[in-house]
Amino acid sequence: MPVRQMKQNSEQHLVIKNHLQNTMNPVQRVPKTAQNGKGPPAAELQNTKQPHNQTSPLAKNRGRRRGRGGRKSDQGDVCMRPSSRHCTVAHKPVNPATDDLVAATSKGSIQNGHKLCGMEIGFPTSSKSLNFAPRPGYGQVGTKCIVKANHFFAELPENDLNQYDVTITPEVVSRTVNRAIMAELVRLYKESDLGMRLPAYDGRKSLYTAGELPFAWKEFTVKLVDEEDGINGPKREREYKVVIKFVAQANLHHLGQFLAGKRADAPQEALQILDIVLRELSTKRYCPIGRSFFSHDIRAPQRLGDGLESWCGFYQSVRPTQMGLSLNIDMASAAFIEPLPVIEFVAQLLGKDVLSRLLSDADRVKIKKALRGVKVEVTHRGSVRRKYRVSGLTSQPTRELVFPVDDNSTMKSVVEYFQEMYGFTIQHTHLPCLQVGNNRKANYLPMEACKIVEGQRYTKRLNERQITALLKVTCQRPRDRENDILQTVRHNAYDQDPYAKEFGIKISEKLALVEARILPAPWLKYHETGKEKDCLPQVGQWNMMNKKMINGMTVNRWACINFSRSVQEGVARGFCNELAQMCQVSGMEFNPEPVIPIYSARPEHVEKALKHVYHSSVNKTKGKELELLLAILPDNNGSLYGDLKRICETDLGLISQCCLTKHVFRISKQYLANVALKINVKMGGRNTVLLDAISCRIPLVSDIPTIIFGADVTHPENGEDSSPSIAAVVASQDWPEVTKYAGLVCAQAHRQELIQDLYKTWQDPVRGTVSGGMIRDLLVSFRKATGQKPLRIIFYRDGVSEGQFYQVLLYELDAIRKACASLEPNYQPPVTFIVVQKRHHTRLFSNNHRDRSSTDKSGNILPGTVVDSKICHPTEFDFYLCSHAGIQGTSRPAHYHVLWDENNFTADGIQSLTNNLCYTYARCTRSVSVVPPAYYAHLAAFRARFYMEPEMQENGSTGGNGHTKSTRATGESGVRPLPALKENVKRVMFYC
Repeated sequence: MPVRQMKQNSEQHLVIKNHLQNTMNPVQRVPKTAQNGKGPPAAELQNTKQPHNQTSPLAKNRGRRRGRGGRKSDQGDVCMRPSSRHCTVAHKPVNPATDDLVAATSKGSIQNGHKLCGMEIGFPTSSKSLNFAPRPGYGQVGTKCIVKANHFFAELPENDLNQYDVTITPEVVSRTVNRAIMAELVRLYKESDLGMRLPAYDGRKSLYTAGELPFAWKEFTVKLVDEEDGINGPKREREYKVVIKFVAQANLHHLGQFLAGKRADAPQEALQILDIVLRELSTKRYCPIGRSFFSHDIRAPQRLGDGLESWCGFYQSVRPTQMGLSLNIDMASAAFIEPLPVIEFVAQLLGKDVLSRLLSDADRVKIKKALRGVKVEVTHRGSVRRKYRVSGLTSQPTRELVFPVDDNSTMKSVVEYFQEMYGFTIQHTHLPCLQVGNNRKANYLPMEACKIVEGQRYTKRLNERQITALLKVTCQRPRDRENDILQTVRHNAYDQDPYAKEFGIKISEKLALVEARILPAPWLKYHETGKEKDCLPQVGQWNMMNKKMINGMTVNRWACINFSRSVQEGVARGFCNELAQMCQVSGMEFNPEPVIPIYSARPEHVEKALKHVYHSSVNKTKGKELELLLAILPDNNGSLYGDLKRICETDLGLISQCCLTKHVFRISKQYLANVALKINVKMGGRNTVLLDAISCRIPLVSDIPTIIFGADVTHPENGEDSSPSIAAVVASQDWPEVTKYAGLVCAQAHRQELIQDLYKTWQDPVRGTVSGGMIRDLLVSFRKATGQKPLRIIFYRDGVSEGQFYQVLLYELDAIRKACASLEPNYQPPVTFIVVQKRHHTRLFSNNHRDRSSTDKSGNILPGTVVDSKICHPTEFDFYLCSHAGIQGTSRPAHYHVLWDENNFTADGIQSLTNNLCYTYARCTRSVSVVPPAYYAHLAAFRARFYMEPEMQENGSTGGNGHTKSTRATGESGVRPLPALKENVKRVMFYC
C-alpha cells in the first residue's frame, strides 16, 4: 500500500543537509539544551569522536539491484538521492558513503553496528550468532531519586542443580494427574531410593534435584486411586510405571557470571529450574494459571455477573537482574466461572427464569458457547462426583432424548435411564441435556444433575459490565498494591518453603530500593498567533488555553449524519456549531455551515446513509470532495462504529469523526478541545511539536533525516481460533518535527507475531519481480513528503514477548534491510530496533508515599521516572520509563529493550528521545504511557479489525465481495487481505 505525498504545510522548517557529523557518541551526559529547549545553541551538541571501522552485520547479496516498480506509480522509480537542502546546525562533515560503523567479533558472532552504503551486506541467519545491543552505560540526565520495585532479591543456591527425565507409562495428558503420580512416588520412596532428596517437578517430563540422586536410571511402580470412580464400591486403582533418568547438571557458575555481567548469554536451563523450584509449593496450594496463582481464599471472590466471578491471586517469576537473581511478585485478578449448579449458571447467563419455559434457539447457542469446554461434576450419585468436560448441548429437550443401551440397538429414554440406574427423577425435562465426552459416543447429562467444577478460568470475551466490574477489583492505589504484594510475600513464607530450603534459595522480604531519575518534560511549540507560543508541561499534562495548533488545517466542506434517535436536529446543529467554534479557537479554519443540512438516519441503514450524504455533498459542491464527516452515534451502537469506519476509509475515502450521544447532550469544553485535536491531525495538521525538534537539538534525530517507525500486531481474542491477526506499521512523515505518522495495515495468519508484509516480492507478468511491503511504501512516502531520503531508522516494536526477541529481530530487521536495498543498491541506513513492552509485572512505587513532592495526584511516581539499573538486565540495553501521570490505580512503566543499535545511542539519548516523544501524542494534552509511534500502530491495528467483512470477523473465512483485485491477493498463508485504504485516508492519521 504505497502512501502518496503528504500535504506540504506553509510553515518554514529548519532543514538539515545530509553530510553531517553523526553523533554516535560514547556514554556521556546529554546537554540540558536537548531536554528543555532553553540554553546554548545546538552547535554545542556536536561530538568529535570518530567511530572506528567495522564489518557489516547485514544479510549477504542483498545489495544487488531488485526489480523496480510496484503498485501504481507511487513506488515506481523513486530515486532515494540525498537532499541538497542545507542545515543551520554546525557539524563536522562526514561522507556517509565511507562512514563504516560496523563490528564483528573475531569468532564471527555479530555485534551491533552498520554500514551506511556498503555493497556487501551480511546478517546473522540464526540466533546463535546474534548478540543484542550491549548497555552503553547508564543515564545521567534528570533529578535523581529512590523508588521501590516489586522485585525481591533471591540468594543463589550453592548446591548443584540436576535435571532428570521422567517417563510415565501409560502416558498421561493431565499435568494434575502427573503431579499426583510424582507426589505419591516421592511419598513412597523419598527416604529410600531418592536418598532423602525432595525433587521439584514441572508436571511434564522434567524432575529437578539439589544434588544427585543415588542412581542414574531407575524404574518405579506407583498406584494411584481414582477418587472420581466407583459406584458405592471400592475405588479403582490405576498402576503407573515411572522411569527417572539423569539428563544433565545445570551450571550455576555460568549463571553467577551472567548475573555479574561477565557473560552475555543467559543460562536459561538454570533460570527455568529455579523458577520451577519456587513455584512448586504454590502449585500445590493454589490454582496455577500461566505464571500466576489464584485462590478464592486470598480475597473473597467478587461477582462479575452472568455466572462469572473474579478471583484474586499473584504473579511470580524469577528474573536475572543487575542486583542478582530477583523474584518479581505482583498482584493479579482473573475471571473464573462460578461453581454453580448448571441450571443456576444458565439462568444467570440468560438473565431469565429457565425452569418454566422452553429455550429459544438463540438461548441454546448462547449456552453452548458459554459451556463448551467447561468441566462439570455430577451430583446425582451421592459421594461419587465424577467429572466431565462439556462438548455441546442437545438440540432436543431431555424428554425427547433416547439412546442405544446395548449392541442390539435397544433404545431407552434418558429420563427412564436415570430413574432406573440411579433412582434420579429428572424434574425439568423441557431443558436440553449437556453432551459430554467425545462426539463419537453420545453421553447425555441432565443440567439439573450437574454442577460446575470450582477453579476454572473463563478465557472467552468479557462483556462491558464484566470488564467494568473486574477493573473495579483490580484497580488499586499504589500504597494498597504495595502492601498487598508485601503481604503475599510474607504469606508465602519462602523461608519456610521446603523446596526453597532443599535447594538453598533465600528470598528477601523487602522490596528492592532502586536508583531512578526524573527526566525533565520537553518544551512544546505552538503557533505564533496564540497568547502562549510555547509550553512546559507540568506533571505530565497541560491544556490548549491561550494556545493555537502549530499547523491548524482548513475544513471548508463538511457534513453531519445523526444516527441517534434521541438527538433532535436542533440539538445536533447546536453541537456542530460549538465544535466548529472550538476548532476555530484552537487554530483551525472551520466553515460554520455544513455542505448539506444535518441528515438523520437509522443505524441499520449506515451504508445507504453514508453514500447518500457523500453523493449529495459532491453534487452540491459541483464535484468537490467532502473533507470531513461528523457522525453522532447512540451510546450503545453495536457494530455501527466499525461499519461506518470501514465504509468511510476503504470504500468512500472519507475522513470521519464520531461523537457519542452523551457528549452531544452534555457538551464540555474539554471534550470539544480533544475532538478538535483529533480532527486537525485527521485533516493532515499538527497540534504541537517539540521545541527541540524544530530547533534541531535532538541528538541522533536532528542531525540527518530520520524516520521513526512504530509497529504492532494484534491477535484475535481467546476463543476465536481462526480469525487472522492484524499487523500495523506507522512511520513519521515529517522531519525534523517527527510528529505526523502515516499508517498501513495488513491481515496475516492467525496468531502470527512476525509481521509478514514488512517487505515482499511477487512476480508480475509484465514487470517481472516487483518489490513492495509496508516498510518500502512508508520510506517512499517519507521521501515524497519531505523531499529527502531517511538516513537513519528508529524502529519501535510493540507486543513482543521475551521468548520472541531473537525471532522477531532476525526476521524484521532482515525485512527492513531488503526494503531499503530494493529502493537503491547501496541504501542501508543504520537501524535502531527497540521492543516496547507493557505486559510485564514490574511496578515502581514512591519511596515515601507521604512525600507529596515525589508523587502525582494519584499517588504514583512522577512522569519521566526512568530506571536503568539494579532491576534491569545484567548486560543488555533496557530501561523502564514511566512517562505518564497516573489517573487511577497503579501506573505501569513501559519497558524498552534496545535489541539492535547501529546508531550508537547513549542511554541518555534514547531515554530522553523516548520520553520527549511521549509528549507529542496527538489525541490529548497529556504525556502518554507508551511512545506514540507504538501507540499509533496499536490504534491502526485495532481500527483495521473493523475492515474485515462480518462473516470474516466471525470465523476467518469469507465469500467474495470484490475487494481483491489480483491473483496474489490471498498470499501464501491463505489469509484474505483487508480491503485497501483509500489514498487520501492513507496519508493522514486516520486512526486517531
